[in-house]
Amino acid sequence: MPPPVTEEAGNMTETNASTTVEQTPQCTTSKEALNPPPSLSAPSTPTATQQQQQPAPALPIIDISPFLDPTASRAARLATASALNAACLSYGFFYLVGHGIPLSTLDTIIELARSFFALPLQEKMVIKRFDAGGPEGGDSARGYQAVGENVSDGLLDVQEAVDWYAEWGRGSHGQGDDGGVSDGGVKVLQGRNLWPQRPPEMKGVYEGYVEEVKKVGRAVVHAMGVGLGLGPRREGGGGRGRGRGEDDADADDDDEEDEEIFVRKCKDSFWVMRAIHYPPLPCRMENPSSSSADQEPRSHAPGPPRQFSCGAHTDYGCITLLLADPTPSALQVQLKDGAWLNADPLRGAFVVNIGDMMERWTNGLWKSTLHRVMYFGDGGEDGGRQGRISVPFFYEPGFEVEVKALRKFGGGAGRQGQGQGKGQVGTYGEHLLTKVFSNFYYSKRTEW
Repeated sequence: MPPPVTEEAGNMTETNASTTVEQTPQCTTSKEALNPPPSLSAPSTPTATQQQQQPAPALPIIDISPFLDPTASRAARLATASALNAACLSYGFFYLVGHGIPLSTLDTIIELARSFFALPLQEKMVIKRFDAGGPEGGDSARGYQAVGENVSDGLLDVQEAVDWYAEWGRGSHGQGDDGGVSDGGVKVLQGRNLWPQRPPEMKGVYEGYVEEVKKVGRAVVHAMGVGLGLGPRREGGGGRGRGRGEDDADADDDDEEDEEIFVRKCKDSFWVMRAIHYPPLPCRMENPSSSSADQEPRSHAPGPPRQFSCGAHTDYGCITLLLADPTPSALQVQLKDGAWLNADPLRGAFVVNIGDMMERWTNGLWKSTLHRVMYFGDGGEDGGRQGRISVPFFYEPGFEVEVKALRKFGGGAGRQGQGQGKGQVGTYGEHLLTKVFSNFYYSKRTEW
């Protein structure tokens, strides 16, 4: 079995040891944290001082432009794919540049989210997420979640967010012609996206952004296939080769294991986009301790649990392209030795990580990396009461796409299951549903 494309020495950015942290928060879940006053809920723009104090990037930087430029040489694509493979082997995270989305567009996406979260809670609740099957018409996933509704690793996250998904478009499945509602209510994930009245331009700008970032996602998963050494499409195959049209990659032989297999599996991507506001956690770090994930963040001992802006977790699907404001020292990535590395934003770049489905496709060669957010209001000039804004985009396989280890990585019939690791077989939709159900507190009436 030929090995994946390897990276030559010098292509990867070295880790900045000063950004590695080994502390655990001893914060308690307070009423103030779960129901912050207006001064905590209204985010403000990160200052120039914050931007100037950002440390050097600690993760590899990957230039994806050769996979977006149809005239790029094979050598240029191999160089990018090699660097990407090394990043996925070592970290599961990297910075992505050369994506072609204007900086002005990225800034607008962040500022629109900031404007929405600064609105009064009553106005934000107009697009509230509701459980599926109820009279409110919710689908258990789309819409606004106030601080305290999201759950990671069994604990409440200190964040508020809005979730949007790809349109369902897969037959009725309990839907009528009245916006996704029938006599039985809306099924899980099958509602329509909810958009706020203010800012008025948010819907149009975000929908345009989705189309742009999907192109970037497509380029990244193509590069991943090259980086894994899956090889070009066979002559006469359905995939896209030099001089072939883009739609040619979507032929019937979707299971052909070549470098464009992930492109085909994500053709009808059931993407997810979130806009998130993190108010500062209500206390500082205390009592530095081991960074082992086994000690994060659950506690079965008496007393209050530890608290995170977003608890340690992996992402569900294929890849995540994270856009965030310049706030430093918030997002942390777990390294192979158990230590946590600050993944501070790099202006104009996405922070990209691989998800559970990519780990399953590679049979564990590439790991879906644990990461978390702990935001304490650092770096601001307003007494540390500043909120962090991020807008992650999750580029995913199609909902009904079966995901199992590729033959190159020891895949076979496998066993049925919902996990992401070795030997697991199942559809992306099955895996997604298990995660959606664990992300919120549901009433007993919620059913698929």
